[in-house]
Amino acid sequence: MHSTVQVSETSTRHWVIGDVHGCLLALNELLELLPPGDHLIFCGDVVGRGPDIQTTAERVWGLVSSGRATWLRGNHEQRLIDAQAARLEGEDDTPCKTNPCNTKQWIARLRTLPVVFQGDGWVATHAGFDQAGHPDLEIREPFWRTYDGRFGRVVVAHTPGEDVRYQGQIVIIDTGAVYGGQLTAFCPETEAVVQVNGLSNLTGSTAADATQTEAEQIKPVLVSSGPC
Repeated sequence: MHSTVQVSETSTRHWVIGDVHGCLLALNELLELLPPGDHLIFCGDVVGRGPDIQTTAERVWGLVSSGRATWLRGNHEQRLIDAQAARLEGEDDTPCKTNPCNTKQWIARLRTLPVVFQGDGWVATHAGFDQAGHPDLEIREPFWRTYDGRFGRVVVAHTPGEDVRYQGQIVIIDTGAVYGGQLTAFCPETEAVVQVNGLSNLTGSTAADATQTEAEQIKPVLVSSGPC
């Protein structure tokens, strides 16, 4: 069963961090810039794609274990869970880049990850909600176009772009760190944005290119970005 983390009464500010995707150097640099007393919310897809998946997962899990962070489940974490289930059923699962975390210990950890963090007037989840209000780790345009505001402001990642994007009450903070873009942290209480450079872009592709590939060339409207 999917779970929701409620905001603590003693919490002050929160920073929702977009898809890290194994970009350890960028993550370490970002953590140096964020206030040590604020709570961090990793908005899913800590694993997958990047060069330092295992070490990144261990870094984030350490923050979770210390109480400083919440790690939300993304579609890449869900794929690892599903892959293990397929193997247990005797299916031949093809290894992928996320498999460094594919051990019994790590799968047990990933199964505990919540899918929603609920703050005061806002929530964070990886991709969005379906029309019934259930978290959906793969959704894109149907959520952007039909969200009815029932959860207040919703901060999501999942869909890479060149900057933070606002679509009504939805804030999209995946800025394509693994594609040569930036790794972003967004504060729902103040709308502050902190960003660091992601992986070096040696191929010439951009976060916008990745958005076209992953979202099938569907983009939300860029209204504005929060203050840096």
